[in-house]
Amino acid sequence: MSTDDLIIHAETGPQRLIGYVLDVSNSAGDGGARCWLDLKDIHLNRHGVLHGGIATTLLDSASGATGSMSVDPTGRAPFLTISLTTQFIAPAYAGRVTATGQITGGGRSTLFIAGRLEAEDGTLIATSNGVFRRVPTDRLNGGSAAKD
Repeated sequence: MSTDDLIIHAETGPQRLIGYVLDVSNSAGDGGARCWLDLKDIHLNRHGVLHGGIATTLLDSASGATGSMSVDPTGRAPFLTISLTTQFIAPAYAGRVTATGQITGGGRSTLFIAGRLEAEDGTLIATSNGVFRRVPTDRLNGGSAAKD
């Protein structure tokens, strides 16, 4: 599998809607996923800064994919967000922002993952702490996971 196969474009509805890219190549060698977005006017709130919901989406996606990478090198094993808390540190106005995830604890099926969202210049925009659970493979067929 090439590195290009591990850069995911427009695979999910949120990716297509928002326009972010997910990198599960482990290019930094830290075991974490990266999510980046080149900010445009459509990503900004009425104050001209990155909307908090979009910032949280990037953190959630990078964190969930980081969990996935812990069991699947392609980063596509499904993980569900159980909880996610976001702390907003500084505004982002323009340029590229990048979210990263790092596993901080957990066990076989539930992971604790910390996220960071940074601007191109290294400014910390937001952080997150989340609990993510692996979806058992026997619950993937026929949508049975959605019935609980």
